Amino acid sequence: MFHKLTNLSFTTEIVNNCPLHLSLCSNKNYIFQELKKFNLMNTNKRNRVYIATSLDGYIADKNGGIEWLENVPNPENDDMGYEAFMTETDAIIMGRNTFETVCSFDIPWPYKIPVFVLSNTLNSIPNPYQEHVQLLRGKVKEALKQLHGKGINSLYIDGGKLIQSFLKEDLIDELIITTIPILLGEGIPLFSNLDKPLQFECLSSKKFTNSLSQNHYIRLR
Repeated sequence: MFHKLTNLSFTTEIVNNCPLHLSLCSNKNYIFQELKKFNLMNTNKRNRVYIATSLDGYIADKNGGIEWLENVPNPENDDMGYEAFMTETDAIIMGRNTFETVCSFDIPWPYKIPVFVLSNTLNSIPNPYQEHVQLLRGKVKEALKQLHGKGINSLYIDGGKLIQSFLKEDLIDELIITTIPILLGEGIPLFSNLDKPLQFECLSSKKFTNSLSQNHYIRLR
């Protein structure tokens, strides 16, 4: 909405709901950027991606491995915005492959919020995870309808194939992509073919550990 504004004649609704400091600022571009952030923070239904890729756009190597994600030292254990992202998230939707990958890690269950596995091939959730995970079936729009009906609106979409399915339906609102400075040459890509171009805008760019770049994109609708 706000990217289409071309002057400072904001509607009464926008002015009344935006942070007070904006009304004191004469920088039009700054106001637009801040209003976008404010609008995103107050949007109930949104589907977001938080993920890392190689320089050439892969999320796993040709064998499905992700060990290369640990190649960059992180001595201060910077979470790169992950905890802040999760505090704004109601639940996670992941695909079967991602779920099985998480289950293969030799660690306690890592998520504190509800997790839903969207799969039409998985028969049931294994016993050790039934306390934390629920199984969803159907297409992505059907899954969203089920979750929205339960008041679960701000969703973290995880897993390459699932992200691609959401993008094909134009159902991704935000992409937060951290780029690892490595070229894999081949592997599992984050993106695939689309029926039409989807335009995003870069809301912010950050640098971590002097090696990683993280870009936050929002879908322009």
